[in-house]
Amino acid sequence: MPYILVLYYSHYGATAEMARLIARGVEEVPGIEARLRTVPAVSTRCEFTQAQVPEEGPPYAELEDLRDCAGLALGSPTRYGNMAAPMKYFLDGTSSLWMAGNLIGRPAGVFTSTASLHGGQETTLLSMMLPLLHHGMLLMGLPYSETALLRTTAGGTPYGPSHLSGAESNLPLTEEEKDLCRALGKRLARIALSLDQPAG
Repeated sequence: MPYILVLYYSHYGATAEMARLIARGVEEVPGIEARLRTVPAVSTRCEFTQAQVPEEGPPYAELEDLRDCAGLALGSPTRYGNMAAPMKYFLDGTSSLWMAGNLIGRPAGVFTSTASLHGGQETTLLSMMLPLLHHGMLLMGLPYSETALLRTTAGGTPYGPSHLSGAESNLPLTEEEKDLCRALGKRLARIALSLDQPAG
């Protein structure tokens, strides 16, 4: 069965919760499933070796997970208006997929969580789009027909779902933020299935 890869890095858990909601949205669409994967932390001091299997949560992503997906939802917390280093490190290792053109024409969307409302949500989403454009992926945002975009007083952008986690990283996702996560999952699933249909 085709799958949407929901690939994320999460430090305090908010981005992981968003990933689970996006996966739930994917699986509301018949004929496709979600595959949750994460990436290990990296070290600024020396080479960091991580156990093959995380202590909890989904497995670490392999290049094959990305190569074989029908679509991608990519998530990271904000780090100075950019994606976190572990996600960038994983993406930097995808040149073999780029050279083979494995991801060309596949739909992709992005999501993020930040401690402050104006702490770089939109620039982080845009930063995650750049390598996906280089891979030839088709970027999917959230249209304003998703009325949660008009009601939200926390996270949520037309570039992709976002969450305001607060200074202590402990604010729960609002109903609007949850709705937008599920909406992205459904949108990616439907578009992936439509692209997989023979022309006729």
